[in-house]
Amino acid sequence: MKSHKIIALILLILLSTITINEKLTISKFDLKEIKIENNLIIKEEDLKRSLKSIYNKNLIFLKNKEIEKLLIKNTLIDSFKIKKKFPNTLEIKIFEIKPIAILINKKEKFYISEKINLIKFDNLPDYQNLPQIFGNIDNFKIFFKDLKKVNFPFNQIKRLSLYEANRWDLETLDDKTIRLPTKNYINSLKNYLSIKNKDNFRKYRIFDYRVNETLILK
Repeated sequence: MKSHKIIALILLILLSTITINEKLTISKFDLKEIKIENNLIIKEEDLKRSLKSIYNKNLIFLKNKEIEKLLIKNTLIDSFKIKKKFPNTLEIKIFEIKPIAILINKKEKFYISEKINLIKFDNLPDYQNLPQIFGNIDNFKIFFKDLKKVNFPFNQIKRLSLYEANRWDLETLDDKTIRLPTKNYINSLKNYLSIKNKDNFRKYRIFDYRVNETLILK
């Protein structure tokens, strides 16, 4: 009887030892380090803070979907690549959305992306001098397409203002104001681009196209 008890005790000790060793082996793959690459706007510490819930999780069993759910909460991330580097490191390469303008609508501010989507405004130092858009995103989408049609240099725009009559005023970095009509403003934009650098037009600051087929200069 005593021999059976001794054998049972030995088996229990062996099983306990195996369990401890297995735990020690698995714990070697607990996530300890996250490396962020290619982030130009987003701060590395902010990204790591947003991923804090996955620290110390086992890298073998950590699913990419769990990481993705955390990353897509950041509105400045366009896409990313995730790479596991065993035993305990995660590498994330970030591809950021580039803001092209700041939309101001009813005292609210948003960045506008290259795809003309709204991004949460965060007063980023690198994007303080973007063109300011006073209006709504739907009207701007249409107007932006028309600017591209005529190859208007968007990076030379300081401000765009949408008025209740559904027309735009455009201010350039060289302090020129273009007052566009409600309809057929593409022709007005083309005309401005064709004359703006001519000697006899350089002295003017206001190009008013609001009256049909008439240009008023001031």
